[in-house]
Amino acid sequence: MKPVLVLQHLPDDGPAFLATWLQAQGRAVDLRHTSAGDAYPERIDGYAALAVLGGEWSANDERPSLRQAEHLIRQAVATGVPVLGHCLGGQLMAKALGGAVGRSPVRERGWHAVQIDESPEARAWFGAAGSHTLFQWHGDAFVLPPGAQRLAHNAQCPNQAFGLGPHLGMQFHVEVDAPKLAAWAEEADAGGPGAEAHWHDGPQLRRGTVQHLAASQALAAAIYARWLRFAS
Repeated sequence: MKPVLVLQHLPDDGPAFLATWLQAQGRAVDLRHTSAGDAYPERIDGYAALAVLGGEWSANDERPSLRQAEHLIRQAVATGVPVLGHCLGGQLMAKALGGAVGRSPVRERGWHAVQIDESPEARAWFGAAGSHTLFQWHGDAFVLPPGAQRLAHNAQCPNQAFGLGPHLGMQFHVEVDAPKLAAWAEEADAGGPGAEAHWHDGPQLRRGTVQHLAASQALAAAIYARWLRFAS
């Protein structure tokens, strides 16, 4: 069975629940962490699927690893290897496939409601149309690439997810687990109380984690299962 390639940009944004879920499925994982010195592969050949994680960088930053991630995304889409993007990963997908990334109308940090669009493709990835409370931490947002279908939205950010066949780009973080969220809450503590309605502080992040993490991980498991159904 071919391994799953996971691209990690920064130390505080690792695969978390994604790694736990893949291990439970018995899937081999090739995790490449660029800021730890790992080189991203030149080719997607030999991999069953590709997951691209988030990070505080902008997709528009001039970093060789970001351009290589985009190169791998384009290869994967061209050869039918399913791609899954989380936050920065979703932005890199949009940019690589002909969309764009710019400042979000409203930046978001914390647990925020996301509305699922009413379409067969949205239901296939996220279940029935309705609302999920999911973790967000972003100041940028993507414009959909040509041929992609918007799957989710909210009042702060009109494009929260897009689908393109077996590929899914998300603006939110479904890969979060308790340790990752605890570390992020400590980081938010250092910034003091949130100054904006949708930019939550550490105590708000902790309260939201207690309320929403279990449902978020249940949704993540369903998303990951559908993604890997397209894998070779």
